[in-house]
Amino acid sequence: MESWQTHEVSNQTPPLENYNLYLTDAVLQEAVQREGAAWAAEQLQSAGTELGTAQAFDLGRVANLNTPVLRAFDSRGNRTDFVEFHPAWHEILTGVMRRGLHSAPWADPKPGAHVARAAAYMMQGQTEAGSLCPTTMTYGAIPALQKGEQRIRDWLPTLYSREHDPRDLPFAQKKGGMIGMGMTEKQGGSDVRANTTQAQAIGNNEYLVTGHKWFFSAPMCDAHLVLAQTPKGPSCIFMPRWRPDGSKNPIQVQRLKEKVGNRSNSSSEVEFRDAWGLLLGEEGRGVPTIIEMATYTRLDCCLGTSAGMRQALSQAMHHASHRSAFGARLIDQPLMRNVLADLALETEAAATLSLRMARAFDSLDNESENAFRRLVTPAAKYWICKRGPELAAEAMEVLGGNGYVDDGMLARIYREMPVNSIWEGSGNIMCLDLLRAFSKTPNALQVLMAELTPALGRHAAYDTFLGQLQRDFADSSNIETRARRLTQNLTLALQASLLLQHAPDYVSDAFCRSRLAHDWGYNFGTLPANVDFASLLNRAWPNQ
Repeated sequence: MESWQTHEVSNQTPPLENYNLYLTDAVLQEAVQREGAAWAAEQLQSAGTELGTAQAFDLGRVANLNTPVLRAFDSRGNRTDFVEFHPAWHEILTGVMRRGLHSAPWADPKPGAHVARAAAYMMQGQTEAGSLCPTTMTYGAIPALQKGEQRIRDWLPTLYSREHDPRDLPFAQKKGGMIGMGMTEKQGGSDVRANTTQAQAIGNNEYLVTGHKWFFSAPMCDAHLVLAQTPKGPSCIFMPRWRPDGSKNPIQVQRLKEKVGNRSNSSSEVEFRDAWGLLLGEEGRGVPTIIEMATYTRLDCCLGTSAGMRQALSQAMHHASHRSAFGARLIDQPLMRNVLADLALETEAAATLSLRMARAFDSLDNESENAFRRLVTPAAKYWICKRGPELAAEAMEVLGGNGYVDDGMLARIYREMPVNSIWEGSGNIMCLDLLRAFSKTPNALQVLMAELTPALGRHAAYDTFLGQLQRDFADSSNIETRARRLTQNLTLALQASLLLQHAPDYVSDAFCRSRLAHDWGYNFGTLPANVDFASLLNRAWPNQ
C-alpha cells in the first residue's frame, strides 16, 4: 500500500505530562520554605507527582468536555434539582478532598497550614480549575460556620472529612460535604444591598426565604450561605439542600449558566420558595458575615490565577524547548527568550505575593498581619487577576495555532482566567475596597510601610517608586478616580519588595527596571536587552 508521506508528523511538541509540579517549580518550593510550611514539603512533592501525571491532565480535559447537566425533575415529575457530573469530575474532587484543600487548615490548625494548603491548591489549579470553586467556598465558609449556633457547628466534623461524597442526601447521612454561596441578584450585581430576596423569621433562629439568585455558585453543594433581606437589613442565612424533616428544601434550580470558562463546574440561577435556613451571625449584619468568606475566596482568586499563570508558562517553555523555526529552537531565539523571561517574571511575582498573603491567613491572632491581610488581599486580587488573561494570551501565542485550538490546555487556561477577576468583586470593587480598608484600618500606611521598608536601599528604582507611592496615598484629592493606579502601584511595590528580599538579584533587578522604572514596553517581551535572560529561563524551567 502506498504510504501517506504528507501525514508524517515532525517538529511537533510532545505533551507536557508525567512531571512533578512541585519539584520543577523553584519559586513554589522556596516560598513554602520561607513562609512557614517546610514541614509539608514531602506531601507537596507527592501531590506534585500525582497532579503532573498524564491521567490527571486528562481528567481535567474530560471534565471540561462533559459539562454538568441539570436534572430538574425525575421521570414521574417530582422536582429533584439535581446536577449530574461526569465521573471525571468526581475523581478530581476525590483528590481535592483527600489533599484537604477544602478544610485542612481548619481541621488541623498548625503553623503554616494555610501556606501548605495554598501551595497544593496552586498545583491543583494547574490541572483543572473548575473544581476550585466549591473547594474555595467550603474553605472560606468554615470560619463563619465555626461562629454559628450549635446546629450549624454540628456540620463541621463532616466538612472536615477528606472523603468526597457526591450523593444528594440529608447531610446527616453524608460522609463528606461542601458549601456554596448565593449573593448576586439580577438587579444588584455587586451592589448586594440592593438585593430583594426576603427572609421571614419563624422562631428558633429559623427563617423562610423567598426570592431569586442570578448567580448561585455550585448548586450541588450541601448548603449555601445566602444573603437575604430581613427587617434589620441584609442577613446571612445558612441554607441546606435538605430540611431537618428529611424533605428537599425548595431551592429550585432554573438553569445552569453557560459560561465562557469554568465549564466543568456548575453555576446556576435559582428561585427560593420558602426555603428553610438558619441565621448565621447577627440579623442585619449579613454583608460583614459573608464578606469573611469572601476574604478567603479572594486569596484563592490570587492563588488560582497564579496557578494558571504557572501552567501557561510551563506550556510555553515546554513548547519553545522542543519547537524549531528558522533554523533554531524557539527558546534559543533572542526575541522569544525575552517573551518567556517576561512571562516568568510576572508568574514569579504573582506566586510570591500570593503565598506571602497565605502566611497572613496563618496569623489570625496577629493584629498587624490581620491589617496586612485586610489591606493587601483586595489589592493583590485586583492586579494579579488582571494580569492573568494577558499572560495567558501571550503564552497561547507562543504555541501559535496549536495554542488556539481546544485540543490543548492553553485555550482552557485562557477561558478560565477572567473568572477570578470577576468572582468576589470585579476590578473596581477591589480598588474601592482597598480605599475603604485604608480609611478604616488603624495605622494603615504604617502597616504597609512595615512590609515595604525592609527592601529600601536594595534598588534605586524601588526607592523612588516607594517614595512616590507614599505621596500618592497621602493625597486624598480625586482618590476614587485614581483608585486603580493606586492599587496597581501598591501591588507592584509589594511584589518588588518580596523579590528584592528573597529572589535572586537577576529576578528582582529585571522586575524593578521593567515594572517600576518603566524600562519596558506595553506588552510582554519588552524587557531591557541586558537582563540575565539565561538565568531567568533556567529558574523558570530547569533542564530545558
